[in-house]
Amino acid sequence: MPQIKPDDLRQIGYQLFEAAGCPPASARTVIDHLVESSLYGHDSHGSLRIYEYIGQIQDGIFDPEGQPSIIRDKPCAVVVDGGGAMGQIGGTFATQLAIDKAREHGVATATLRNCGHVGRVGAYPLQVARQGLIGLAFCNAGHLGRQIAPHGGLDGKLSTNPISFAAPRRNAEPILVDMTTSVCAEGKVRVAHNKGEQLPEGRIIDHDGNPSTDPEDFVGTPPGAILPFGGPVAYKGYCLGMVVEILGGALGGQGTANGETVMQSNGLHLTVYDIGHFVDEDDFHAELESLIKHVYTSRVDPRIGEILLPGDPEYRTGRQRQEEGIPIDDTTWSRINEAARSLNVDTQSWPRE
Repeated sequence: MPQIKPDDLRQIGYQLFEAAGCPPASARTVIDHLVESSLYGHDSHGSLRIYEYIGQIQDGIFDPEGQPSIIRDKPCAVVVDGGGAMGQIGGTFATQLAIDKAREHGVATATLRNCGHVGRVGAYPLQVARQGLIGLAFCNAGHLGRQIAPHGGLDGKLSTNPISFAAPRRNAEPILVDMTTSVCAEGKVRVAHNKGEQLPEGRIIDHDGNPSTDPEDFVGTPPGAILPFGGPVAYKGYCLGMVVEILGGALGGQGTANGETVMQSNGLHLTVYDIGHFVDEDDFHAELESLIKHVYTSRVDPRIGEILLPGDPEYRTGRQRQEEGIPIDDTTWSRINEAARSLNVDTQSWPRE
């Protein structure tokens, strides 16, 4: 399993995506997103997607030269058409539009449709928080509906439907919540499958509804399903998944799960809040830091060992991988190299296993 320095992985990605027909600026937007995802430990939305996106460009699913456009524009709301390009391009564009509107009006919502996979949804509220505002995002998978079983059901009918939130801190990384409404992301099952690893218990069921830890029971034929999060109260994850379908899909205009087996586009719904329109910013930050100090006064469960803030695991992993490199499983690395060969990209200067 190779360990690739983040800057090296970026250069590999730029090279591949430009060879696939992407303008340099688009290649940078997508690859910077994917590398940050792997830096933060979300390989399911990072290195794994490099070869996948290349294949989708080659299959005509993404338009490598596509650019987003505004199709409906109001003072506090904007609807963006992703132009059939990779979702990170439209997602970054729509997020900045919402930031600019919120600075003027206090609150603004952007929706995005007709794009590819937007990647790690947490990247967009984090983009907001790094500019000093609060971001909240909901993302469905359009008409795709085959991965997540509804509470009480055995068949996959919904997508993983993530929710993400980020709030800025002074002199510290933002609070970051980035979670699927399922027990785990579909990509994490695929990562385990690529590595030949078993899943933790309670993630998936096989086609007959039996609990399983074998990723093949999900990705194979007939397929199983991922469970909504919540364990004995999984109806909570299921309910939140329905909220995401309504906000990201129905309100966003991309559509909701209806049983399609191939995703055509994510539906992204992002709301931005400008703190100064509601309270004095000093007061907000004082309250946030007071909350954090209060949380830290709890006794520590020895079975867990520490109390972390939302986002701490990502930032910790990011520091470690920035120093040590990003581990890429052999299957993913092999497929990245296959993608390079299909594009006649010279890999002689690439890191060796």
